[in-house]
Amino acid sequence: MQIIPAIDIREGKVVRLIQGDVGLETVYSDSPVAMAEKWASFGVGLIHIVDLDGALEGSLKNLPIVKEIVRSVKAKIELGGGIRDEATIKAVIDAGVDKVIIGTKALDEQFLEKVAKKFRERIIVSVDAKEGMVHSRGWVFKTKITAVDLVKKAEGLGIGRINYTDISKDGTLEGPNIKSLQKLVNSTEIDIVAAGGVSTIDDIKNLKPLEKDGLVGIIVGKALYENTVDLAEAIRVCGGADPMVKGQGVRV
Repeated sequence: MQIIPAIDIREGKVVRLIQGDVGLETVYSDSPVAMAEKWASFGVGLIHIVDLDGALEGSLKNLPIVKEIVRSVKAKIELGGGIRDEATIKAVIDAGVDKVIIGTKALDEQFLEKVAKKFRERIIVSVDAKEGMVHSRGWVFKTKITAVDLVKKAEGLGIGRINYTDISKDGTLEGPNIKSLQKLVNSTEIDIVAAGGVSTIDDIKNLKPLEKDGLVGIIVGKALYENTVDLAEAIRVCGGADPMVKGQGVRV
């Protein structure tokens, strides 16, 4: 199981929000590149990057910074936030990003079907939910679609991986919602990556048993920035050195 450090970029800076609220923003660094280099130095195989400006405005805003990160680290990069058309997906892949995260546009069944066929192995569907219901457009709008239904739709289209965020837990350091996550992993054969609420190494230990049910990774953000989780220890708990660094293993 992978530990995946998160870097959220807003106005060129590394920030963390609480439950997606831009009014509850903390700036942790003026340099996303330096932060990526820091996390990559631990030997992680994958870094999770979100263009928050893109998520909120509907189009990718920080791709030049992401390109610089790709050039600067050996870890693979997954990117989400404002990626809502094929041209942007192609531009992101051409920039060297390994996985493209589709969030809001995953709710458009025709679009998802089209990009699943064209870019299948490069696409991750982001399922961002609160009380079981999917939220979109930077988590501002509550939809009428359940998280389980969206996962099943993605599964039917051949998508191989879901990033699942419990919005009510994200950035709160209150611990993950293991009950809802258990329900999700039991509903699908798709690989699931969990995000939201991890605050201590015990939270990671509590999630580890879900690996047998299809939990393949944990995205950790605020806990790393607030130093409540030690990245090296988290990697050890999840199985040691990550084999997915560029040139050191199979593609995740």
